[in-house]
Amino acid sequence: MSKRALWLQNATVVTMNDDREVVEGDLLIEDGEIRAIGEIGAEEAEGAEVRDLSGHVVIPGFVQCHIHLCQTLMRNHADDMTLIDWLRGRIWPYEAALTAETLSVSAQVGLAELILGGTTAILDMGTVHHTDAIGEAVAESGIRAHIGKCMMDHGDRVPPPLNEDTDDSVRESLRLYETWDGAADGRIRYAFAPRFAVSCTEELLRRVGEASADLECPIHTHSSETEFENEFTREYYGLSNIAFLEEVGMTGGRSVFAHGVHVDDDDCRILADTRTTICHCPSSNLKLASGIANMPRYDEFGVPVALGADGAPCNNNLDAFVEMRLAALLQKPFHGPRAMPADRVLELATIDGARALGIDDETGSVEVGKSADLVVLRLDDDPGCGPGGELAARIVYSAQKHNVRQVYASGRQLVDDGELVGVDTERLMARARQAHHEVVERMESFIT
Repeated sequence: MSKRALWLQNATVVTMNDDREVVEGDLLIEDGEIRAIGEIGAEEAEGAEVRDLSGHVVIPGFVQCHIHLCQTLMRNHADDMTLIDWLRGRIWPYEAALTAETLSVSAQVGLAELILGGTTAILDMGTVHHTDAIGEAVAESGIRAHIGKCMMDHGDRVPPPLNEDTDDSVRESLRLYETWDGAADGRIRYAFAPRFAVSCTEELLRRVGEASADLECPIHTHSSETEFENEFTREYYGLSNIAFLEEVGMTGGRSVFAHGVHVDDDDCRILADTRTTICHCPSSNLKLASGIANMPRYDEFGVPVALGADGAPCNNNLDAFVEMRLAALLQKPFHGPRAMPADRVLELATIDGARALGIDDETGSVEVGKSADLVVLRLDDDPGCGPGGELAARIVYSAQKHNVRQVYASGRQLVDDGELVGVDTERLMARARQAHHEVVERMESFIT
């Protein structure tokens, strides 16, 4: 038995496998992978470190398919605004003010929050510059991530540091692909990340579509978050936002479109036919008053869907539990109490997220042969979660991030007893306060 073997005993394991089995028993982890589930004998686990998880629930690590680690330092500075004013007046000036050093701190703070809340895989959209800093932070963190530099070569009131030349944007994205795709033992992969149709030329989007097809590289963008995007593409291209993205080659089974709030049935057919994933971000859509995505309609049309928190300035947290609860509750007044049941939402946050990123053979469920990306919850001792009831409902409707007691990513323990392992949180937050001060001072020169 490997020296890195763990024998987690006496847990309730929510597998999220094809049969959605819940297993009462043990987990054996070796070399970062799950080797056995259920009844495990001492001989099979000889030499493994034993940890008793009696009274605990083990679930797959959450997979969040739309995150902005670059924006974490802007939390609580961009509130109560519509999307386009939020971008022009706060977020774009902030991103223009970031340095490699301050972006690194932003990413580290965001990753710490995500990990403490049980997220072990993300799809992240960086800013225009310094994307290597995000890759380095993710590599150190231990989690999985698809990362990508934000691409922008057009737009009104875009600060000069964010307004790229088209060739430069593509060139830098390809360099980052070569650098980071498959890095950190395969935990890090690359995704082309044009911001959205409003801030990208048609040429840029077409070149992204071509490069994605050539390299079999994912695409991550925003789409149909507000009706403004549809108005924009109809005015300039004569098509809805989704139809335009299909026209330029952006749709497909490797594409994840964040939000998808303002779509019609024709858009849904395009998404379903091309197997393009919509990432639902309920907190962000509510806070920016963008609207409420019709998730049951996506299921009806067969559109792949996932969940994400978006960025800290439009949420203001990166908490998968908050997104799950809202994703379940928001649909019920419009579509009935069974419109988005707890077990369906738990799928969105785990295996469906992994499927959207093309890593469902590695993570997203607790199965033999998959990576040990696991979250250990303590529910029974919490008055807010107990004393019992249907397990998926307890996780989706009642649990919160304080119920996360342990987190493992590729078998490496990242959280123990609710605290980050190997991270000086006090020192990190002191650095974050200094970085925040620096960025807020610098961004003033980019506000118009």
